[in-house]
Amino acid sequence: MTDTTIQKMSIGTDIGDFVALLKPRVMLLVVFSGFSGLCLAPGHLHPVLAATAVLCIAIAAGAAGAINMWYDRDIDEVMRRTRTRPLPAGKMAPGDALGFGVILTLGAVMVMGLATNFVAAGLLFLASAFYVFVYTIWLKRRTPYNIVIGGASGAFPPMIGWAAVTGDVSLASVVLFMLIFMWTPPHFWALALFCNDDYQRAGVPMLPVVAGARETKRQMIIYTVLLLPLSVVPYSIGLSGLVYLAVALGLGAWFLVAAVRVWFDDSDRAARHMFRFSLLYLFALFLTLIADRVGTH
Repeated sequence: MTDTTIQKMSIGTDIGDFVALLKPRVMLLVVFSGFSGLCLAPGHLHPVLAATAVLCIAIAAGAAGAINMWYDRDIDEVMRRTRTRPLPAGKMAPGDALGFGVILTLGAVMVMGLATNFVAAGLLFLASAFYVFVYTIWLKRRTPYNIVIGGASGAFPPMIGWAAVTGDVSLASVVLFMLIFMWTPPHFWALALFCNDDYQRAGVPMLPVVAGARETKRQMIIYTVLLLPLSVVPYSIGLSGLVYLAVALGLGAWFLVAAVRVWFDDSDRAARHMFRFSLLYLFALFLTLIADRVGTH
């Protein structure tokens, strides 16, 4: 790519392209789970500082997405799902995306440390670094279990929110982390099933590409089975009450049924349904945790 081309791309870049780099739809769930950690943590944080903490989590998550798009611009170009993103579409110079992501990451971490505490800031930096270096650069193109290990980066937000209030990492915040950690594989493998052609074309070794649809579906059932008792742990450690327990069991059973339906469905319909329901599952689970916590205090 010549300097002239890069200059033209930079001039043609608008604010919408920078917003797209932040993966706003993904950011919404990250922000909500971080907000959940803030609400569930014992103690009190001034509303302005709490809003600042949530904003830092959002910005850092978006910045990690921008760096991910910079690194993955070659494979994004050959995947239908991602080829309209700013970099593969030629709307932005790669260096602009990288610089944007790095500056936002450093800024978010520093502001988090100054506004709350350095435990929360350290966890925020760890989550960003894990997503960029462990998942994006190391695992994504090398192993079918990329999303199992790399998915840990997306599980940090509630722990970060918790630490922003308390200044520590506790059993309860680790449980919140584990809920998202165990939810991530079946959520993304459902996506990988109906986007299998894209991943094959890009050479990304997602589990359906490497092990086939049958093994992927088997793994999805295993993870949803394991997630069901794990979702009860917040009740057993006193983080929630009976309302949450009932909702968690109901959602978990529904999630498992969705996974079983994927097993018996040779089309993409059940996988698409499970992917959509998995988003509702996590949102409803954390929303019930917050509501139950507020209702009992």
